[in-house]
Amino acid sequence: MRAQTTNRNSFYHLFLVLVLLVVTTADAKASIFSGKVVRIIDGDTIVILTTERRVRVRLAGIDTPEKNQPWGNAATREMRRLVAGRTVDVEWHKKDRWNRKIGIVYSEGQDVGLVMVERGFAWHFKRYANEQTHSNREAYAAAEASARHRKKGLWSDPEPIAPWEWRRR
Repeated sequence: MRAQTTNRNSFYHLFLVLVLLVVTTADAKASIFSGKVVRIIDGDTIVILTTERRVRVRLAGIDTPEKNQPWGNAATREMRRLVAGRTVDVEWHKKDRWNRKIGIVYSEGQDVGLVMVERGFAWHFKRYANEQTHSNREAYAAAEASARHRKKGLWSDPEPIAPWEWRRR
């Protein structure tokens, strides 16, 4: 059974890398790398060990509560459940002012940022929506609307505070 799961994961990994290579060829700005997640900083930032070095990655398209904010620890725990110790693929397109690579993180073929929004642990970060593809922008917006409607995760709070507002305070 374990060998079957390993083979399936290997297949997903290879398939995703091939798909990302095709997609990335059309968008010369994006780059792809893979590695093992060795640290969870918070709900939207992780550290990945590649064959060459450790890379800090900020998930594109989402913003999660800060650690000292309600739901911040829960978002970090959820990210840990999703990717800690796993091999992931990252399609990144830029670096931020802290030199973190900003990108979409895929684990077993799933967009981890989208999963975080679907489960109610992240906002769709609309401030940067123009950097998303049209289909990603729609998927993230729909996921947030659904999580809000079903009062999942942070949306069960009567007045959740967006992380960008929390930081501004």
